[in-house]
Amino acid sequence: MYIKLIFKNAKRSARDYLVYIVTLTICATLFYSFLSVSSRYYKPDIGSDYKFTLLGDSMKLAICTVTLILLFLIWFVNNYMLRCRQKEFAVQAILGMEAKTIGRLFFAETFVMGICAVGLGIVLGVVSSQFVTAMLLTAYGKSYQPTWTFFPDTVLLTLFFFVLIFLVAGLFHMRTIQKTKVIDMLWADRENEPDLRKSHWIHVVVILFELFLLLMLVVGVEKLYFYYDSRYPFLVQTMFWGNILIPAAALVWSFVWLLRKIFSKSNVHFHTLLRGLILFCVPNTFIAASVPSLMHRYYLPLGIGTRNQYLLFVLVDLLFFLCGIIFLAGSFLLAWKEQSPTHKYHEENLFFFGQVISKLNTTSKTMTLVSITLVLAIFLFIAAPVLVNWAMGYLDSRSMYDIQIFSHYNNVHEESDLPHDDYGTVTKLLMDQGIETVYDCTFHLYLPEKKAFHNRMKYDFPAVAISLQDYNAIRCMLGLSEITLEENEFTTQWHAAATDDERRQFLETHQTVTTDAGLLRCAKQAYHQEPMGGTLYNSYTNVLYVFPDAACDTLLPVMQNRYLMTAKTIPYENAHSFEQEFTAVYPEETATGVHYGIRLRTLQVNETKGTCFVLQAAMLYGAIVLMVICLTVLSLQQLLDAGHYRYRFSVLRSLGVEESKIEKLVLKQLGVWFGLPVTAAIVVAVVVISYFMQTISVEISAYIGFPALLSQLGITVGILVLLLICYFISTWILFRHSACLGTGNN
Repeated sequence: MYIKLIFKNAKRSARDYLVYIVTLTICATLFYSFLSVSSRYYKPDIGSDYKFTLLGDSMKLAICTVTLILLFLIWFVNNYMLRCRQKEFAVQAILGMEAKTIGRLFFAETFVMGICAVGLGIVLGVVSSQFVTAMLLTAYGKSYQPTWTFFPDTVLLTLFFFVLIFLVAGLFHMRTIQKTKVIDMLWADRENEPDLRKSHWIHVVVILFELFLLLMLVVGVEKLYFYYDSRYPFLVQTMFWGNILIPAAALVWSFVWLLRKIFSKSNVHFHTLLRGLILFCVPNTFIAASVPSLMHRYYLPLGIGTRNQYLLFVLVDLLFFLCGIIFLAGSFLLAWKEQSPTHKYHEENLFFFGQVISKLNTTSKTMTLVSITLVLAIFLFIAAPVLVNWAMGYLDSRSMYDIQIFSHYNNVHEESDLPHDDYGTVTKLLMDQGIETVYDCTFHLYLPEKKAFHNRMKYDFPAVAISLQDYNAIRCMLGLSEITLEENEFTTQWHAAATDDERRQFLETHQTVTTDAGLLRCAKQAYHQEPMGGTLYNSYTNVLYVFPDAACDTLLPVMQNRYLMTAKTIPYENAHSFEQEFTAVYPEETATGVHYGIRLRTLQVNETKGTCFVLQAAMLYGAIVLMVICLTVLSLQQLLDAGHYRYRFSVLRSLGVEESKIEKLVLKQLGVWFGLPVTAAIVVAVVVISYFMQTISVEISAYIGFPALLSQLGITVGILVLLLICYFISTWILFRHSACLGTGNN
């Protein structure tokens, strides 16, 4: 009997809560798809040059961690299902069924529904895992052919993970049913969510924001005291003073409101304080966001810590703005209604305003959380291709040679301890492993002046120089044409991350260079910027001098590098063994302070591509899961209230309102319910992403390129819009069915 009842209720629940079933199916599909690449049975054909299995555990950990947030979705949906069926549970209790039995039946129903969704998700995951495999093989530069493989360990892990989540949520709701009184169950459908005036979450947010303003004021005063200079441009002075005056003005506003609240006889509403703080929040966001930009533009010595501080300030400002706007949305709509009687009484607008305002006033916290989560989801969607392409572009400049051996003198205190080794051990290792080389260049990097040897100030290290012969040898390795210099000339080589302004300012002040070999003047071709790898440059510098060979003979060599190009790509196992044997002879830091390093293209490419794939997969998976959860919450909150709206719409029909106008009302209501959090999230996300792009604009220009980035962002935006449209249309169709719209039934 109980089994029949369980399956009957599960079938009814599947029909009523189709959005939840679809959401859970999508999540299980994604979980299986992304996790399949970590299976011990998964053996992609990426060649002997790579070894992806090293990152399988990282992939598994990342996907499982992200999927834990599904616990919230399952808890949320079960909670609403429990609330909607409490009258049914009350009837069962009155008929003599024990509360424990009712809880177990409810858990069994939701468990059956969830397992069916997960089972369907696994089946679909077998298909969608092909897209993940295609993404992986593309990342490694391999061709893709469909292979329909079923991974038993991934199936078991998927079932175990989701069953565990079902058990945690189910036990919680079983306990809730057992503790709920029958009379409360009978009246549950007439209870509203906590009233806006009784909710104190926004008061806590305001207090925390005021403490944040105080912190920002203190930091602003500190920066003004230590770094302000009246000779700074007007924009910089505005930045310094703005980060003090705006937070101070907001705090004064809060203090004045508090005094009026205490001593004024009239009623001083909390909304007045909140509106004022939101108005101050907008300029405060922009003035805080200007700090990193002006630091970069005018080379302000505020340090990376200051940039990170103001990044946090911008984020807090935006979150408070989001909380305040959504909390006040109902009051804004109410004020608009009262100030526009013509619009208020136009057709069915009075009914529409009543529906929307009452709902907004009772769900502001949920809407705020949904908006914040949507901001995070959108940011993950956009940031994933940016970070991955940045890493892959940077990889091209780091792995330009099959083998790079380099040294640094940062911790060397005596000139006699500087390296003068020709790395003969490397030659022996190459012979032992049968690795044939086609290019091999060992060279020194020199200080223009010997007295700069002890200059070890961070970000103020001297630029080093390379001889023309060695420079041309490296250019030949990379397929570049050789250059020529006169005896008293020099030119420069620039790192890909260097900006045009940085290069221009350097060359303007270095038309001549004083060296231990005499004065050198800048050549007609003053700079070269072809990528040649990052180990050519001294620490914290982006420029390398190229001097005539005769001039370098009298200079102090401080670093010794060796670049090699091999006839064939070194297999992964050989490269790993080569690195270990080299490190045993040349440790990362010796007793004399010399720092040695080795980079093998095979290891760099393998590690970077594998890490980028895991990062991109985890970020995209997390973004989709968060987006699906948010849209599911928005959909279910409307669908679960559809029963209450059935009576209200029947009243409108009795008053003679046409069915087409009722459906228009539904579209407007769903438009507000979806549009408010989504629009607010998009506005905040645009600011966050713009700020993020601005802070890494140099890296984007150097390693990615804005045209390529814009095309990928366009695809991402298209996915977001498609998800939103699908959920909106699904909600509208199910809402019409639940509320009996278009049928004329009451």
